[in-house]
Amino acid sequence: MPLSRLAALHGVATSYSPSPGRTVAATDTAVVAALAALGVDASTPDAVRAALAAREAETRDRLLPPTVVCWGGRPPDALSALPAGTRLRITTEQGETRAAAEQLPPGVHALRATAPDGRTADAHLVVAPDRLPTPPGRTYGLLVQLYSLLSRRSWGMGDLGDLAELSAWAGRTLGAGFVQVNPLHAAVPGTPTDPSPYRPSSRRFPDPVHLRIEDIPEFAYVDDRDRVRTLLERAERLRASVLDKDALIDRDAVWELKREALELIRQVPLGPGRRAAYVDFLAEGGEALEDHVTWCALAEVHGPQWQQWPVGLRDPRSPETARARGELMDRVDFHSRLAWLTDAQLAAAQRSARDAGMPVGLVHDLAVGVHPGGADAWAQQEYYAAGMSVGAPPDAFNARGQDWGLPPWRPDRLAASGYAPYRRLLRALFRYTGALRIDHVMGLFRLWWIPQGQPPTEGAYVRYDAEAMLAVLTLEASRAGALVIGEDLGTVEPGVRETLQERGVLGTSVLWFERDWDGDGQPLPPERWRADCLATATTHDLPPTASRLTGDHVELRDRLGLLTGGLAEERAAAAAETGEWLALFARLGLLRGSGSAVSEEAEIQAVHRFLLRTPARMVGVWLPDAVGDRRPQNLPGTWDQYPNWRLPVADADGRPVTLEELAASPRLYALVDVLRALPGDGGGGRPQR
Repeated sequence: MPLSRLAALHGVATSYSPSPGRTVAATDTAVVAALAALGVDASTPDAVRAALAAREAETRDRLLPPTVVCWGGRPPDALSALPAGTRLRITTEQGETRAAAEQLPPGVHALRATAPDGRTADAHLVVAPDRLPTPPGRTYGLLVQLYSLLSRRSWGMGDLGDLAELSAWAGRTLGAGFVQVNPLHAAVPGTPTDPSPYRPSSRRFPDPVHLRIEDIPEFAYVDDRDRVRTLLERAERLRASVLDKDALIDRDAVWELKREALELIRQVPLGPGRRAAYVDFLAEGGEALEDHVTWCALAEVHGPQWQQWPVGLRDPRSPETARARGELMDRVDFHSRLAWLTDAQLAAAQRSARDAGMPVGLVHDLAVGVHPGGADAWAQQEYYAAGMSVGAPPDAFNARGQDWGLPPWRPDRLAASGYAPYRRLLRALFRYTGALRIDHVMGLFRLWWIPQGQPPTEGAYVRYDAEAMLAVLTLEASRAGALVIGEDLGTVEPGVRETLQERGVLGTSVLWFERDWDGDGQPLPPERWRADCLATATTHDLPPTASRLTGDHVELRDRLGLLTGGLAEERAAAAAETGEWLALFARLGLLRGSGSAVSEEAEIQAVHRFLLRTPARMVGVWLPDAVGDRRPQNLPGTWDQYPNWRLPVADADGRPVTLEELAASPRLYALVDVLRALPGDGGGGRPQR
């Protein structure tokens, strides 16, 4: 059919396979909508025929695709397909002119091809190493949601000072090799703020709500000491409400308090050295920083949804926006200062981790997309597919599918730009990380596009140039000397994991999901796990290990009306699943004690002994597991029914545990004694008390 051929030429799939041997057709409505978002009119049969003829002619006459990939300096396949006698000229990032036969330096270069018949083509040439950097030996580390980790110095939620303290302690005392945190991207302002770190305003810039106010040098020189004392008293009350009075983490209250403090701090003149550093930061940030802080300033006046702003301000390049930027220059400078301060504290946290002997250091998390009304969607709107949202099709785990409310990048615009916005994003994140975790890494290959206003069932997969996306990722990570971890849980199309492994992207293996799915479905023995992965017992979207072992997660889902079957049935299924794992641990001699003498704490230790038995290069410990926390940080499928992203780390009784208490926890040290046996230890040293 013409529509199917047209869709295939633009990377839009007309069917998908939710499980082996089963194929589901995408609706024509979904396919037409996806094509429309790519600028292709397929609304009528005549329009389809015209668009198909135009695309076929373009493909036939094109000398080169807009972006060409060269792995390890080898000539790309696209060049061998050029007509004989075609002349090539390459201009490197450094402005040097090279011949195609020369060894090219890594980078994104400009390529011009001139065919004998006079046709010319310009393309971006991505020259990338064959593989990403490899982990420095085996190592273990901690996984934590930063906001949940409060110390006796934080202002109601965990901050970058807490992250630096955690990293220094974990590296020096525990011998940990890394600390992985949730995305620290800038959130969309408003009341209430969406607490999810996975739906940010910007992925390019961190959120200043994470600042440790007292660590800002100018804080000590604020003239109004009475207001400073008042702020510190309010911070103490906010902190105490969470740690001592069972209140939820209130991001809005924390930001209100910190913003007031930051307004005071900004009145303190910068010293000559600090001023020079700030000026350098502004120059390096360039247009991307200017766009971000302009959006922040405009959002203060017109609200956080740019689609509702006056028409002229909806375009970041319009004369109206330029005038507004000038009129709001004071606020633009304020938000620029916040970006600088946050960047500096993030860099300091990574230095703290590396100074503590961590071979990796901080592992930051890249969310799969951005809020449609936020700063990135406004500043880079030409790169986003208007009217579309990213999600997932129905599958065995979610019969209704999922809509994440995030606009997808347009693959055609990315390719035409040489993946410039993607490169800038990665470069910004690699400034202060030893490794990057990519949420839903399968999105480098394809994403499920859902027309806005339609249910997730009415979507279609749209394909990206995975080779180019991986080449850019490999290039930027190699330049930074950083590892990459892909979150590849759930339904993954055939070949994706193999391709990621070939390029050195580590996978994510969660114990409860590792079963012999091609055989008897039993728990996968440790020797059959893959080596190129981060192995963990749980994640932020799953029950803590104590909850999984006791079955508390079933009771919680029942109270919230989330069970698809009866309580007794679900409880029995969960107990059977857990029992199979415990039986395997017992056979392997990993459980200490027998029968009823085996405690929940001992079972959690057995889980981690098992993880150490696998060949996984990185082993991650969910920090709340170390103190017996039973509450998930996020419960998918809920909104107001459960306090997602607002819970502090707590012990088995639900009592919040501070960073200082963690550092003195006998239960934590008992678990660390297990991890100390990591074969081929690549951590920062042996744990000490």
